[in-house]
Amino acid sequence: MTRNPVRSPERRRLVGAAAALAALPALPPRIAMAQAGWRPTQNVLYTIPAGPGGALDQSVRMVKAIADRLKLIDRPIVLENKPGGAGRIALAPLDQNPGNPHNLTVITYSLLTNHLLGDLPATFTEYTPLHMLFGEYVTLSVRAESPVKDALDLVERLKRDPAALSLGVATSIGNHIHVGAARPLKAAGVDIRKMTVVPYRSSQESLTNLVGGHLDVMAATTPNILTQLQAGRIRTLAVASKERLQGPLSSIPTWRELGVPADYESAQGVMTAKGVPPEAVVFWDGFFRTVTAEQEWKEFVVSRQWAARSLGAVETVAELTRAYEDTRVVLNDLGLAKR
Repeated sequence: MTRNPVRSPERRRLVGAAAALAALPALPPRIAMAQAGWRPTQNVLYTIPAGPGGALDQSVRMVKAIADRLKLIDRPIVLENKPGGAGRIALAPLDQNPGNPHNLTVITYSLLTNHLLGDLPATFTEYTPLHMLFGEYVTLSVRAESPVKDALDLVERLKRDPAALSLGVATSIGNHIHVGAARPLKAAGVDIRKMTVVPYRSSQESLTNLVGGHLDVMAATTPNILTQLQAGRIRTLAVASKERLQGPLSSIPTWRELGVPADYESAQGVMTAKGVPPEAVVFWDGFFRTVTAEQEWKEFVVSRQWAARSLGAVETVAELTRAYEDTRVVLNDLGLAKR
């Protein structure tokens, strides 16, 4: 039987370290950084498990821009795009340098799904989560002229014939985009195992196929739909948030508003290698709390329709633990989970 990583000794080590950090006096972020007892003494490598230009890449570059402007560290932050390998390529510097807090990478829920799918040997318990930066929501959209009138019409069509409409996801079947679409559809009564799901290399590619009439429905997180939605080329049917969003998505109902008892929020954060000293975790916590407190960051998050949050190591470990089990349930429902 495969060991459940969220109940492993490594997970207990993470929780214990996080609890120890939580017991430290609450200090303003800058003071916490100054008193941490550790700071970078060499270049910081921050790997991005996606290509340049996408929402994930943009968020990391915004972190670096704010940190550089505020001169938070004396050493350069070097960004490297390392897509592919189900995240293994971006994780390689952390795997090869245990105990070294100069290597950072992005936490996405693909870290959870790829492990459950059997594509990634390790998940968050084999690293040191540092901070959660924001939450993100999955939407379902159709092209403007689609015969699908609204989300409930979509549900009825899929209940009659789950394979009748193609659903596009990026970048792989079973990832957090797929999970975020499948969870409310299952709650609405759709047989999600029989759906026609089409993976694309990027949300931009699935969006192009949707607008071009080669795809019936597109699942994507909020930043990827805003331009075409505002241009009137697509209609967004529902968003998997607990509450209705603001701004350009303020007219889009949540699934719960439509009577479907489901929501789904994935998240993005940052982690480093396993076995790093607690002083380094304290430093990075102050670093990311400083970045996320900046007005520039807050406006950036709002502009992408993300959920504003700033969670330290304790809360990040707890969130990932809950999310791992929730994701396992959906992937089991899809018949995809291998762990």
